[in-house]
Amino acid sequence: MKNIIAITILIILNLTIVSASNDDRNNYYDIVTLGAKPNSKSDSSKALKMAWDMACDSPGQSTINIPEGRFNIRKPLKLDGKGCLSSRIDVIINGTIVAPSDFHVLQDSGTLVLFHDVDGVTVTGGLFDGRGAKLWACKRSGNDDCPRGVTTLAFRNSRNIEINGITSLDSQLYHIVISGSQNVRVQGVTISASGQSPNTDGIHVQSSTDVTILSSDIATGDDCISIGQGTRNLWIQDITCGPGHGISIGSLGKDLHESRVQNVTVITSTFTNTENGVRIKSWGRPSDGSVSNVLFQHLTMENVRNPIIIDQKYCPSHKDCPGDVSGIRVSDVTYEDIHGSSATPIAVKFDCSSKHYCSGIKLHDIHLTHKNKRASAFCSNCEGSTYGVVQPKSCLIEVNN
Repeated sequence: MKNIIAITILIILNLTIVSASNDDRNNYYDIVTLGAKPNSKSDSSKALKMAWDMACDSPGQSTINIPEGRFNIRKPLKLDGKGCLSSRIDVIINGTIVAPSDFHVLQDSGTLVLFHDVDGVTVTGGLFDGRGAKLWACKRSGNDDCPRGVTTLAFRNSRNIEINGITSLDSQLYHIVISGSQNVRVQGVTISASGQSPNTDGIHVQSSTDVTILSSDIATGDDCISIGQGTRNLWIQDITCGPGHGISIGSLGKDLHESRVQNVTVITSTFTNTENGVRIKSWGRPSDGSVSNVLFQHLTMENVRNPIIIDQKYCPSHKDCPGDVSGIRVSDVTYEDIHGSSATPIAVKFDCSSKHYCSGIKLHDIHLTHKNKRASAFCSNCEGSTYGVVQPKSCLIEVNN
């Protein structure tokens, strides 16, 4: 009987060791060995998709290697993680992923490289070349036949994601989108596009929780970072922004029913020659959305047109504006240690909803000037309080806490 028990224990131990060995397996897939051809006009999307499928179907950890060279992608890549056996997939990019030179090839297909429903994916290094200049020129010409374009890189409905040290150049549309995702870390990213490139937001976060964006340089033609509905627990730190439209919460209020934006922090960042610094914007129409618990802290403004702004009458084209009152509730927003220069006389502008006044606005140690002279502030429907030295002088409806 003792022998039978001993044999049984040995079998169980062996099975456990084999299982652990399988889980610790390190799989390696190089896209060149799978048919991708660098520095040629051939399409590498098939090889990339094959590498992803093989990594996804392999137990343990996997690495996908994109070596030096330029790899053309002529078909939108959807890398789906549903049913993946792999516990972790690292995508290591030493080369460049290149969009088609003809923007009509992708039309309105959404995203050049989309990770969907993935868990435990890291994308490190390399360059994404969106080749968007021709599409921007088409849009600026007023041609109604221009496609909307594609986002370069996106993660949707995903978890435990890291994006490290990548460069995104000249995206047709948004550079990086994080949507419907949890526990995402973006660090050391460089984003570059012309200041005249339309709708080329650097990083867009929406319907996501626990997202961190660190130590990144963003120069683009739209928001450096844009924050959409349903975003919670977002931390942004050490960003250099410019050119661009600043860091914006919104635009909100496009729909009647929107999830709230909550717990957003932007600290130790610099804005240079941007349209805005830190902005909250909503359309003038009914909505049940809200923005609350926001901290803007230790920020430097260098020749920024609107260093601090809440705009609840947002309508960038000034055509077909809704003309209604914004239903978005804005509350508990703190501006602390913000200094530098405004490119316009009004350095602080709070234009809030007449239906739901902005409330709990706090100004603490603000020093903004215009042409080395005192700047001014504008307030409409905004309640709050000030602490320390605040220049320009506050125009808030003072509320004692």
